[in-house]
Amino acid sequence: MMQAVHWQLLAALADGRPHHVTELARRIGRKPPQLNALWQQVPPHIRGLLRQQDGRWRLVRPLAILDNAVLQQQAAAAGWQAELLHEHPSSNSYLIAQAKAGSPIHRRIVFVHDQTQGRGRQGRSWQSRIGECLMFSAGWCFSRPPAELGGLTLAAALACCRVLRNLCVPAQIKWPNDLVIGGEKLGGILTETVRCNGQTAVVIGIGINFVQPKAVADAEAVQGSAPHIAVSRLTERLLPELSNTFEQFDHEGLAPFLADYHACHRDQNQPVRLLRDGQTLLQGTALGVDEGGALRILDAEGKEHHVVSGEISLRPLHNQNAAAPDGKQGKMLLLDAGNSKLKWAWVENGRITAADKAAYWNLEPLAHSWQQHGGEHVRIIGSAVCGEAKQQDVAEQLGREPEWLGSMPQALGIRNHYRRVSEHGADRWFNILGSRLFTEHACVVVSCGTAVTIDALTADNHYLGGSIMPGFNLMKEAMAQHTANLNRPAGRAYPFGTTTANAMAGGMLDAICGAVLLMHTRLQQKHPGQTVAVIITGGGAAKVKQGLPEQFALDNPIQIVDNLVLHGLLNWAAQT
Repeated sequence: MMQAVHWQLLAALADGRPHHVTELARRIGRKPPQLNALWQQVPPHIRGLLRQQDGRWRLVRPLAILDNAVLQQQAAAAGWQAELLHEHPSSNSYLIAQAKAGSPIHRRIVFVHDQTQGRGRQGRSWQSRIGECLMFSAGWCFSRPPAELGGLTLAAALACCRVLRNLCVPAQIKWPNDLVIGGEKLGGILTETVRCNGQTAVVIGIGINFVQPKAVADAEAVQGSAPHIAVSRLTERLLPELSNTFEQFDHEGLAPFLADYHACHRDQNQPVRLLRDGQTLLQGTALGVDEGGALRILDAEGKEHHVVSGEISLRPLHNQNAAAPDGKQGKMLLLDAGNSKLKWAWVENGRITAADKAAYWNLEPLAHSWQQHGGEHVRIIGSAVCGEAKQQDVAEQLGREPEWLGSMPQALGIRNHYRRVSEHGADRWFNILGSRLFTEHACVVVSCGTAVTIDALTADNHYLGGSIMPGFNLMKEAMAQHTANLNRPAGRAYPFGTTTANAMAGGMLDAICGAVLLMHTRLQQKHPGQTVAVIITGGGAAKVKQGLPEQFALDNPIQIVDNLVLHGLLNWAAQT
């Protein structure tokens, strides 16, 4: 268990900048020779981040570890009474207990470095390791009655989103309480009410991923977009923004925030579906939110529905409504077992009705999904590039062995020209089969995962093969491990990188985008004067699409398709 001196040392290093050992020792009240022994007692995932050179220590990336003196200054300037706890089960529970004990919690804000029982909506746990997540709870007493506080979570989300965007983090809001970047979760908000001295007090719990969480699938982090920002800069902006937002909300409600909220709303004017227990309750177009915080959805018949928060999950319809031609009757479970995570989709009558994903270390969501939708007559087919151990883990959750499919010499009229089909990745093959649900043209299919694959399909259905290269994370790890001066966070990609960090980010993006352009040129030469489409899938798809030259994007159809392997499995199953 870490002591106060360990937290002081981490706080001193948390900005990611070099610090001389003499300065570090002075700040924590120790002698320089004692630092090494102290460092061996910090958590292993942090211990390996240290770099030492010329008597200076630095971490390869900033951490979400706060300096209490700095925090107190920032909080006082914004009108907050701040408290920093290194370890506590839950910052929300802490403030609620204080309120129930009669202590005033108005304008109190509590930050916790290590929460063991952090939670989100619907009883979900909030998991992070020390230094990965900025976690805090704010207390506020409102003069408005409880019935008028429904939009508070949305106002808090907007305050966080404004701050993040001003720091060059492209955050959006997923109604009602999630901060996201595209389809990946960046943060979450949980509001709870409690009576305090005859008033209604609200505890607003906020968690923002600062460093990419190692044990959480489908997550984004502040450092993914702004790698050099220290956590103190984030708190410096958040504290006054939240204070101003809560004051305005208490006087005017959600109405003055609606325009800005809709500008940050990820699904604004987009087709969406509402799910409860995996079942579709409603689908239509998200029109935004009303003054009470309810989501407005316009269905296909022109009727507007107002949906309040509760045990309901919002899912975009993006690409999930693509159906395989001549879909057969019956129910199927499709599995895409990738290197780092499992994705799955439920199919009825040839159409994907629901999709989800999970990390292999926690496949309970798959088991729950099977309990809800599975059955004796459900066919389970999948593509797997993970090892046999992970495949066995999947089978154990389902209680039966899936029908794992590999690459094929020919399917759906597409001929596979790979020399040894047995060596061909199943995911690449089903990406090709899935692409035919989205284009009939010659096509470059790009999959951005742990590795990046770039494959070519001719207009007359000859799969020519393609190329494999490291993904963004593998490139970054290779530079960190095999160069003396490039073990640092990557910056942002610019046309001309003027810092080493930005040059690294630009080089990685240029490598992948350049490979896409080369493959497109080669395929275009086989189809002179004809359209050659580009379909991109995987976690890095948006980054790659944005990195392609503007004129290229204007001249050629480019689509981002989520879960392309699952669409390929669907296309194959429906026609065999």
